[in-house]
Amino acid sequence: MLLATFKLCAGSSYRHMRNMKGLRHQAVLAIGQELNRKAPGGPTPAAWINQVRRRGSLLGSQLEDTLYSDHELAYIQQGEEAMQRALGILSDQEGWKKESQQANGDEVLSKVIPDVGKVFRLEVVVDQPMERLYEELVEHMEAMGEWNPNVKEIKVLQKIGKDTVITHELAAEAAGNLVGPRDFVSVRCTKRRGSMCVLAGMATHYGEMPEQKGVIRAEHGPTCMLLHPLAGSPAKTKLTWLLNIDLKGWLPKTIINQVLSQTQVDFANHLRKRLESRPTLEARC
Repeated sequence: MLLATFKLCAGSSYRHMRNMKGLRHQAVLAIGQELNRKAPGGPTPAAWINQVRRRGSLLGSQLEDTLYSDHELAYIQQGEEAMQRALGILSDQEGWKKESQQANGDEVLSKVIPDVGKVFRLEVVVDQPMERLYEELVEHMEAMGEWNPNVKEIKVLQKIGKDTVITHELAAEAAGNLVGPRDFVSVRCTKRRGSMCVLAGMATHYGEMPEQKGVIRAEHGPTCMLLHPLAGSPAKTKLTWLLNIDLKGWLPKTIINQVLSQTQVDFANHLRKRLESRPTLEARC
């Protein structure tokens, strides 16, 4: 009986279920009947209410799942898996080699991962609060082509819930046009873990965005960005970017490595200019 009661209570909080005739009335009756059945000496009202809240929360999440199609749930799961894999790569501090270090302290490292390939890691400090970076990189993602010359366009193809999006990115030519135009279709997942924001993604298939003529379909990672306030200086942000890309096509590894490493250095510079050129707006990660 309790399970049915919780389902009715949780279900009545959803707009598409509140309009179902009699549902809320049934929920109220079920709660009343269940309360009347509680025998003396049983759990206290406070304990019972806490139990309802815990089970109601679980059932609420189960009901949320029913709001998505199988394809949408698959994208959500793929985004979360990309995040876990990328964080796993970053958590291993062994084996990283320095590719470059700029005068301002920006550093690019690299590492070869079995079954993944060579990945690149950018470490920078930006003189802006984390919320400002989140605003630019997530909330205004589609505007990246305005300030990053390496990106021609980013378009959100589909938004799934509050954390997951499917995107199409068209990259500009690189290395003096030695690397021709590439595009990417990716699932991206954004999460907050304590004071840290994690922006992760990887290549996916999206039937409504087939390969484009004259453009090579490359593939992302798993890849991710970590944003968190700099210790002792909360107005500044430490940004770590794990870059893992298969550019496809016939390209020498030396050119690929040079392009990817320089892409990260350029990104940091362009991001700073963008943040400095626009007034600070309110944003929440």
